This record gives sequence, structure tokens and C-alpha cells, in this order.
Amino acid sequence: MFHNKLDLHNCLSKYGQSSKSIGLVPTMGALHHGHLSLVNFGLNDNDFVVVSIFVNPTQFNNVEDLKKYPRTLERDVKLLKTVAEEEIIVYAPTVEDIYADNVTSKTFTFGGLENEMEGAFRPGHFDGVGTIVKRLLEIVKPQKAYFGQKDFQQLQIVKKLVEIHKIPTEIVGCPIFRADDGLAMSSRNERLTSKHRAAAPFIFKTLKSAKLKFGTESALKVTEWVTKQFENNNLLELEYFLIADVETLKPVKRKSTKKTYRAFIAAYAGDIRLIDNIALN
Repeated sequence: MFHNKLDLHNCLSKYGQSSKSIGLVPTMGALHHGHLSLVNFGLNDNDFVVVSIFVNPTQFNNVEDLKKYPRTLERDVKLLKTVAEEEIIVYAPTVEDIYADNVTSKTFTFGGLENEMEGAFRPGHFDGVGTIVKRLLEIVKPQKAYFGQKDFQQLQIVKKLVEIHKIPTEIVGCPIFRADDGLAMSSRNERLTSKHRAAAPFIFKTLKSAKLKFGTESALKVTEWVTKQFENNNLLELEYFLIADVETLKPVKRKSTKKTYRAFIAAYAGDIRLIDNIALN
């Protein structure tokens, strides 16, 4: 495990000299089987995978959320060893190693992708994401980097970041990893009360029903139906539901057979914010 980029560089340069391919799985720790699925995708494609574990302060617009975010480094490293002993390199940098003495985001534009959905509800969030992902790609210089589709907007933004800044890394989107009851895996799930954990699969269940309805009904009708379902749910509070074009992430006004759509949802279970999405066509 490496805590600073200089030691990491010294290690990776050996692999570069021997033409070994390197993948990157950026995480904020509190690892779960969803993260491990990304690592497995990386190991299938590359000789080695760097897993970064870093709770990035600049992508939190809520100070309390940053404080409460689970930090379980020792457990994370043990979990990664169950996947592979030799082929996984853990990079768990300090804040100083990433930001020196200037813990601020750079400002990015991602062709408008940053203004939709999460961008509207979490101001500055994607500047923080862009800052840390660009930094990690520059430090690790992987051939491929792996991101889960649960954070679909983030995935599209990272693809745009690489395109705009001409970073020679292929960004690979990987399927959402779910618990047996359908809840999308998230580090935040650990903080759910037993009552809220039991209620949370309702989110994916609603998304699946919305997908069926979208086959015959307008986006507006589906949105109204989803809103009503949450109004009748005492344990979950809907922040937003929308159906968007996957390319622009703009809400659909009229369906077109030439476009691909996805439904996105954000909801609160108590004070824990959960997000999910589903492909519609």
C-alpha cells in the first residue's frame, strides 16, 4: 500500500518498463462487492490494477456528509486481498499528497452535463469529481479506468473530461452491482437503519415499474406515477426522478425512437441519500 505518489511512481515505473498494462479503480473506500466487481473487470483487462482509496473533500457540498463518510482502510485492504494478493496495488494518499496546501477544486465545464440532476442538487460536486479524477489519471497513468453505472452522470462526465483534456485512458462503465433484494450497492448503505435498509429496495422496484410504463406512456405520466408512489411511502423521501437522454442528460420532453433514455432517481432514507438509475430502451 502506498500513501504518497512518489513511492507509487517508483513501483509503477517498473511495470511500465516491462510493458505491463495498468488499470485504475478510483474509490472513496468503505469497499463493498460493487467495488470488487470493478476490480475484477480491471483484472480481466490488465496485468495490474491500482485501487485508489481517498475520501475526496472537494466533492462534498455537505460538511456533515464528509465527516460521517465511513473510513475503513484496514478492512478495505483485507477485502481486496480476497480478490488478488499480487495484482492489486492500493494507493491511499493523504489530502496533502493530492492537494498540497491548496484543498480546492478546479472549475470545469463538461458541455452542460454538469448542470443536470446531481449538478443541480449538489453545487460544485462535479468540479470536485473532475479535480480528483484528473489528478488520479495523471498520477497513475492507467490504460483503462473503471467506473460503476450507479453514478451514471459521473461516468459520462469522466468520459467528457478525458475527451476534453486528451487524457490517454479508456474509461470503462461497468454494470450496477446490486444486493439480492435489488438495492444498488453503496458505501452509504452501511449507515442505513434496519428499518430504512428494509425499505430501500423500493427504489429499484419503482425504477423497474417505471421502465415497463415508459414502453406505453409518456415521460411526464411516468414521472407523475413515480412521484405518487413516493408520496405514499412513509420511509423514503423522493428528491428527484427524471427520464433523460443518455448523451446530454437533459430531461426528455418527447420520446424519440432514435434516442437512448435512462431513468434516474435520488431519494432520502432518513438522512442517507441514495441514488439509482435504469436503462429504459
